[in-house]
Amino acid sequence: MFEIHSSDSMPAIILKPGREKSVIHKHPWIFSGSVAEVRGSPESGETVDVLSSSGQFLGRAAFGPESQIRARMWSWDEEKKIDEGFFRQKLQKAIEMRRAFVRSEETDAMRLVHAESDWLPGLIVDQYADQLVVQILTAGMEYWSEIIINLLVEMTGINHVYERSDVDVRTLEGLKERVGVLKGSLPSEKLMIHENGLKFWVNVIGGQKTGFYLDQRENREKVRKLVNGRSVLNCFCYTGAFSIYALSGGASEILSIDSSTAALDWGKEQVLLNTYPTECATWKEGDVFHILRELRDRGKSFDAVILDPPKFAPTAAQVDKAARGYKDINLLAFKLLRPGGLLFTFSCSGGVPAELFTKIVSGASLDAGVDARIIEKLQQGSDHPVRLGFPEGDYLKGLICQVV
Repeated sequence: MFEIHSSDSMPAIILKPGREKSVIHKHPWIFSGSVAEVRGSPESGETVDVLSSSGQFLGRAAFGPESQIRARMWSWDEEKKIDEGFFRQKLQKAIEMRRAFVRSEETDAMRLVHAESDWLPGLIVDQYADQLVVQILTAGMEYWSEIIINLLVEMTGINHVYERSDVDVRTLEGLKERVGVLKGSLPSEKLMIHENGLKFWVNVIGGQKTGFYLDQRENREKVRKLVNGRSVLNCFCYTGAFSIYALSGGASEILSIDSSTAALDWGKEQVLLNTYPTECATWKEGDVFHILRELRDRGKSFDAVILDPPKFAPTAAQVDKAARGYKDINLLAFKLLRPGGLLFTFSCSGGVPAELFTKIVSGASLDAGVDARIIEKLQQGSDHPVRLGFPEGDYLKGLICQVV
C-alpha cells in the first residue's frame, strides 16, 4: 500500500504506473487513459491534486470528467494554491508580456491570453481597442470564469467584455456553446482597430475566430515590406487584411479571392477606410481551387501570391487529405508566379507539423516544374507564444518562397 501525499480535503487523481512522465516534463494535459483512480467526488472544473502511482505529488489540475483530456495542469508547485491570487498573477504576467512585445503606439488589437502557452488552459482573451473578446473552452476555465472576467476588467481598464465560446471543443468538455455580453454593452458590429498604423473594421460578434486573424499581424508586415511595385494575388483573403498591407507596401495591383460575399464586402470597405485607390484592388468571389485553375488556364501570372487557407487538418487524422489540398493550391500558385516571384504560403492546421508542410511545398514546386528557394520561415505572432512544454501550441507555420 502506498502513501498518498495530498491534502486531506483535496480531491485527487492517481495516475497509472509510468504515466507521470509527461506531467513531470511540464506538459499540461492528462488523458483519461492515464488515470487509474479518482479520489473524492470532484465536480467539473474543480481543482484536484495529481499523484503518481506511488503517491508522489506532481501538481494541481482542473478536473474535466466529460473530456478525454481528464485534467489540465494549473501548477506543479505543492505550495501553490489555485485561487484568485493565482489567476491574478498569471493574467498579470500574460498582459505584461504583450505590452513588452507589441508596439501599442501603432497597434491596439492583440491577443492578451493564449491558453496553455500562458499557463491558463482553455482561456483565450483578445483585445480590440476598448473591447475584450474571450473564449472559455474548458471545464476548469468555466469553473473560474467569473473571477477571471472581473480580474481582466480590473487589470486592463477595459469595461466591455464579449464572449465568443461558440466552438466545438466546448462540447467535448460537456459544456454548451455560448456567446453574449459578459460586461458592459453589446459591441458594435463594426469596431475599428489599428494595426501597425493601418485601420481595420472588425466584427467581433459574427466574424471568424474572435473577429480577426491577430496571429498573422507580424507576417502581414513582412508582406508589406516585400511587395513594392508587384502585382499580388491574395487567396482565402477573408476581410482583406493581407490585401491592405500589400497596398500599403506599394503593390501595383491586387486580386483578392474568397468564397464569402460578406467578407469581400468588408474587404472593399477596408480599402476605403485606409483611403487607397479602389481601382488597385479587385475582389473575386468563388472557390479558390477553381479560380486558381481558371487563372492558370488563361495564362495569368503574378509577382506575389499569398495563400492563407482555413484549417485543412484540425487533427492528425485528417493529415493525408489536408496534404493533398495544400499540395494542390501551392502547385497552382507556383505555376502562376513569374520568375523572381514570391509565394507567401501558410498552414494553420495543428495536425500538419512544420517539417511536413515544408515537404509538401517542396513537392508542389517540383510538380509545378519550377526552381524555388525558401527565403524565410514564418510562424504566429509574438502575442501567440508557444510554451516549450506544449508543442501543440505551435500551430501556424509559413514560408516565403522565391521562384528562381
